[in-house]
Amino acid sequence: MARTEIATYGEFGLIKHLTEKFSLTNSSSIKGVGDDAAVLEYANKQVLVTTDLLLEGIHFDLMYVPLKHLGYKSAIVNFSDIYAMNGNPKQITVSIGVSKRFSVEELEELYAGIQLACHEHGVDLVGGDTSASVTGLTISITCIGEAEKEKIVYRNTAKENDLLCVSGNLGAAYMGLQLLEREKAVFANDASAQPDFEGKDYILQRQLRPEARKDIVKQLDEKGIIPTSMIDISDGLSSEVMHICTQSKVGCRVYEDRIPIDYQTASMAEEFNMNLVTAALNGGEDYELLFTVPLHMHDKVLEIEDVKIIGHICKEDMGLCLVTRDEQEFSLKAQGWNSLQ
Repeated sequence: MARTEIATYGEFGLIKHLTEKFSLTNSSSIKGVGDDAAVLEYANKQVLVTTDLLLEGIHFDLMYVPLKHLGYKSAIVNFSDIYAMNGNPKQITVSIGVSKRFSVEELEELYAGIQLACHEHGVDLVGGDTSASVTGLTISITCIGEAEKEKIVYRNTAKENDLLCVSGNLGAAYMGLQLLEREKAVFANDASAQPDFEGKDYILQRQLRPEARKDIVKQLDEKGIIPTSMIDISDGLSSEVMHICTQSKVGCRVYEDRIPIDYQTASMAEEFNMNLVTAALNGGEDYELLFTVPLHMHDKVLEIEDVKIIGHICKEDMGLCLVTRDEQEFSLKAQGWNSLQ
């Protein structure tokens, strides 16, 4: 594969080269890459803004994360935050810090992943920056979205007796990470070893190429359901439940036997001799949606494909508890991902 040094283009030439294949598709995107600032125009909508910073060695390991997958995931985690507000992502800016060890071709792979995510979710790239780095690859993405004022959903508005619902299944991304780390350790001891990924495609996809649940937001809208609160599961189910309950000043009961878990996740947990429920509660990076709805919407929410009711909201003084299969109650603890630990 040919290798073109970054210095060949220079900072502005590199930005132009990496972004010239992106085109604007949203009417709210008036001016994108190529000027001092992007120009956006939102009529009769409120603007949602979120940002994420991803650091090599902290948030990703290029030993086993392909750059195209990394670009895709970097965009998706931002889109997920917008969907968690019951909005729709429309624009992103992408800034990277990159060292001389990366070639232009490698950065093209990174941006190809970002472009694919943008294409699938109808998002425009409207700006960004590049800088030299001596600490590895850094990716910072800011996403701008839109929502009707009366449809925006916050974390702090859950109510007593609301149903606690979750999309998809949990723990798969964490088990995919454990698998990748195991194979990395094997390779470190034997460079000729081939990774053993047979039958593990789903959990690897969940770690390397997660999806933001645009489909769930769409189905909620089609059913006329506006959740009373919502959050995306990036740091683990227990942490996100605690965010909603703490900010809403309520308690909850989460039922162990209702937590949705995929077969490959269960199989991998058994292979690693890990507690499956602990992985589902604390693993993180699932990017599923956790939300609450009023009790009277029970039947309607069950009509939404790939959503499960896992518990309910109660009074604050009842605490936040996990109810086990044998009906014992244990306090939920936030043991999910924390990059500052």
